[in-house]
Amino acid sequence: MKSLAKFFFTTGLALVAAVLLVVFWPVPLSESKLLVRVPPGASLRTAAQSLNEGGVGVPAWIISGVGRIAGLSTSIKAGSYEFDEGIALWALLRKLSSGDTSQADVLFVEGSTFREMRAKLNGQPELLHITRDMNDADIMSRLGMAGQSPEGWFFPDTYRFDKRSEDIAVLQRALAAMQKQLNTVWLSRDANLPLKSPYELLILASIVEKETGTAADRAQIAGVFINRLRKGMRLQTDPTVIYGLGERFDGNLRKADLQRDTPHNTYTRAGLPPTPICMPGLAALQAVAHPAKTDALYFVAKGDGSSQFSATLDAHNRAVNQYQRGKP
Repeated sequence: MKSLAKFFFTTGLALVAAVLLVVFWPVPLSESKLLVRVPPGASLRTAAQSLNEGGVGVPAWIISGVGRIAGLSTSIKAGSYEFDEGIALWALLRKLSSGDTSQADVLFVEGSTFREMRAKLNGQPELLHITRDMNDADIMSRLGMAGQSPEGWFFPDTYRFDKRSEDIAVLQRALAAMQKQLNTVWLSRDANLPLKSPYELLILASIVEKETGTAADRAQIAGVFINRLRKGMRLQTDPTVIYGLGERFDGNLRKADLQRDTPHNTYTRAGLPPTPICMPGLAALQAVAHPAKTDALYFVAKGDGSSQFSATLDAHNRAVNQYQRGKP
């Protein structure tokens, strides 16, 4: 009888030691710094399989079993998790339960084009690049905006994401952010603006974004363009010409370029261009929605980031001579 009791006691101690060893001893990893993604909606069992298949050298049934014993069956959170060499199974499971995901971020800057935005995404090594081989039309179709130009539709901001997320998910968030901001600004716009739709506001905001050298001038620049639209004058803004030239632009805008007709050339065509020319920020959207009350119809860069505004062509020509040609 004593021998049997001793056997069970010894066996029990061995089992306890084995459990403690499994729970608290460092788990083998396939890499010294391992990144594993747990998919959205994953159960503890699915998460355990993801961990094992991703390089955690512990059978999935042991991982899920320890998780159930620890009461973590319903608290596993999706995301990307980074594990360092030496981590114990208990600490690993606690990371999944607390949602201690491994994240990175990407910054989209005001005034960037969609082409530049895609280059920024493609250069982010922590993303899964499912859009890299897509054309712009395919991307917009995937985002539910088939037939729409992508230019201007993504809100410039810093977007944090779980490592190994798909890049299309970042684009979806940036699109939703712009749609929300644009709708809010449109609903609060000044009365009687010569703009027929939120999209026209977006187009003009992209021009204001490109033309603004200092924040203090932004609403005034918007006011000039609004005045020109009201009077039926051509916008005659260089950034639209540059955008229309695309990769042909070599950094030097020539008189011949101003005369070369493209859908975006506001010297040769009246009204707004057919699409935005960049990603406008919130300040540019608000400036177009609430432009400065001004009689100015012209402005010219002064060379220090600010602009000189004029109500008449004569005054504008004098400003051009002074600030662009160095003549008094």
